[in-house]
Amino acid sequence: MRSFHVYSVCYRLLAISLVFSALTLAENAPPPRISKETREEIVHAFNEELVYIRTSFPMGKTGLKLRNGTVTPSGPELQRLMALWGPAAKPGDRARISDVVIKEDHIHFEINGGPIKKQKWYQRIQISGASTSVPIAPSDSSANARGSFVDLYFDKYVPEMTGPELKQLLRPVFDFDSKSALDAYLETVSPQVKDAIKNHHVLVGMNHDMVMYAKGRPPKKVREHVDEVEYEEWIYGTPPQDVDFVRFVGDEVVRVEIMKVDGQKIVRVEKEVDLGAPTVAKKQEERPANAPTLRRPGEEMPESNPANPSSTPPMGAPQPTDPGKDPNPNWAKIIERLRH
Repeated sequence: MRSFHVYSVCYRLLAISLVFSALTLAENAPPPRISKETREEIVHAFNEELVYIRTSFPMGKTGLKLRNGTVTPSGPELQRLMALWGPAAKPGDRARISDVVIKEDHIHFEINGGPIKKQKWYQRIQISGASTSVPIAPSDSSANARGSFVDLYFDKYVPEMTGPELKQLLRPVFDFDSKSALDAYLETVSPQVKDAIKNHHVLVGMNHDMVMYAKGRPPKKVREHVDEVEYEEWIYGTPPQDVDFVRFVGDEVVRVEIMKVDGQKIVRVEKEVDLGAPTVAKKQEERPANAPTLRRPGEEMPESNPANPSSTPPMGAPQPTDPGKDPNPNWAKIIERLRH
């Protein structure tokens, strides 16, 4: 009788361990591949969907990659692409998902027509004659595509998922929930900048987009030069109201001046927010070491031949400068003058 009781307890423990093993295997089992029905539902639901942008998209054929919540390229590399090809969309912009393609291990989302100009089906129809053929609807070959794309990558294959789950995965680049461009843009900035924009307050160090969201389009702009450096002043308000003067150098606010109705003058020049990357435009770009020259091959310049001095100024390539050295030694003084 006692042995029967022992066997019964052992059987129960074995059954419990099998159940726990089955649950553990179920939790660790890889998700199934995306089904044909889910593919069709995703393409149908997300194609032509309007979204707000949460990160910068460069034009061109590079696009963005999104894996495990991380967007690449980012930082300086993304800024370089934006400067080289121009922006297809910036944070807060409204865009349309124009194409969705599900591949083996990623989903391809194009916005605003994508990076390549596509033809309509009727633009491929041609009327053939005796010696030539003419399209019935010629396309504009000079028109450039101004869209971009993002590829959402998975491990090994695209798994089965729901629409809300896919939206959450796309959260770093697309905002499906915001009701306005301002709501979408506020989600991409720091809490300090968010509070300033909500209170219509300009901080020294902001960029053009931040000031636009905080104060709107300026009624008046003034451009001036100081020591060959251009700055721009945005002016908000007219007397007898408070008047705000917001001074930009490049894409950075370097000075904020407020003239109160009672005659009080408030000036702020110390940087109040740091965006991470320098946005102040340099005076000029350095010329490359292999710049064009009028010298013939093998010809020496006058200063390189002491036996034949000449007063003719050299026309050769400039000597390369130290990349870590500012080409304008008075640059800091110029910026300081613009701040004051």
